[in-house]
Amino acid sequence: MGEALVLLAAGGTGGHLFPAEALAVALKARGAAIELATDERATQYGGAFPARATHIIPSAPIRGRDPLSLAKTLAVLATGVAKALLLLSRVKPAAVVGFGGYPTLPPLYAATLRGIPTVIHDANAVMGRANKLLASRVTAIATGFPGVVARDGKLAAKATVTGNPVRPAVVAAAARPYPALDAAGRLRLLVTGGSQGARVMADIVPPAIERLAPALGARLAIVQQARPEDHERVAGTYARLGVAAEVAPFFTDLPMRIAAAHLIVSRSGASTVAELGAIGRPAILVPLPHALDQDQLANANVLAAAGGAIVLRQDDFTPERLAREIEALAAAPGKLAAMAAGAKSAGVLDAADQLADLVLRVANMVPAR
Repeated sequence: MGEALVLLAAGGTGGHLFPAEALAVALKARGAAIELATDERATQYGGAFPARATHIIPSAPIRGRDPLSLAKTLAVLATGVAKALLLLSRVKPAAVVGFGGYPTLPPLYAATLRGIPTVIHDANAVMGRANKLLASRVTAIATGFPGVVARDGKLAAKATVTGNPVRPAVVAAAARPYPALDAAGRLRLLVTGGSQGARVMADIVPPAIERLAPALGARLAIVQQARPEDHERVAGTYARLGVAAEVAPFFTDLPMRIAAAHLIVSRSGASTVAELGAIGRPAILVPLPHALDQDQLANANVLAAAGGAIVLRQDDFTPERLAREIEALAAAPGKLAAMAAGAKSAGVLDAADQLADLVLRVANMVPAR
């Protein structure tokens, strides 16, 4: 197919960009050229996205239902659609693939106006709002979990369960077996909150560690994501307790850190759950509590149903409760290993290839040989 172009559209968070990156790698291996439409946030996620060009398209979420707020949002989206139409005329993609988030609305909507084949991928167990707005218009729908659109016959007819694409770094990390652990050995704990959840981890995890028996605290090696404004108090608590800890706002090598961990404490965004499943590591998951569609709770429950996670609602996520959970798991290495196997059973390592094949079919593109 030569250099036929696929335009990927993704909101500028890791949950949207990471599966888009995985698809980009799979499509490039099949001979496609890749360009990306996103927003300014994309630059913070480390490393260069594997695209020959990146386009910033204006977009905005619906922040209020009053007439003025709606008018402002519609004006920004209209500007984004106009800019996307010009972009499509210039780059002439064979297909446009969206990964959710409001920055996908203008490029995908514009593509449907142009009659360009379109695919949306939804990584959550509950479809996100941007994808809901696009679902009836696009050519095909891919989902990370079964049953996401099962209640709507028209959408289900054009839906394929591909699983959630994971980056090559995750596939590499997935090759590492669960690290051996005995009841007296070093216990490696990874704490990550995602783009919307690091604050609660800074508030709860260090006080929980302080409540552990000194002998268990001495066994810990903690890696924790913390916002810059939380860094000093998190690192200071661990230093005062004499607990080995590495604290940073972002880890570019997070997949390998997941693979090295015995236990993860985390939010349950779609990319996090996908990576925990692909790599196969046990987790204590704390879904973001205020989401309208409770997507993180649905994601967490998938991993819990496979035996790979303990789910704590945020109201139950207290220092006392977390300390009890860590103590119980630390005393039961066999349970941790069984949870790791349960998580692994829910993972999909070839989702990027499955999604790439779907895109090729929808766009009538023949992979390069």
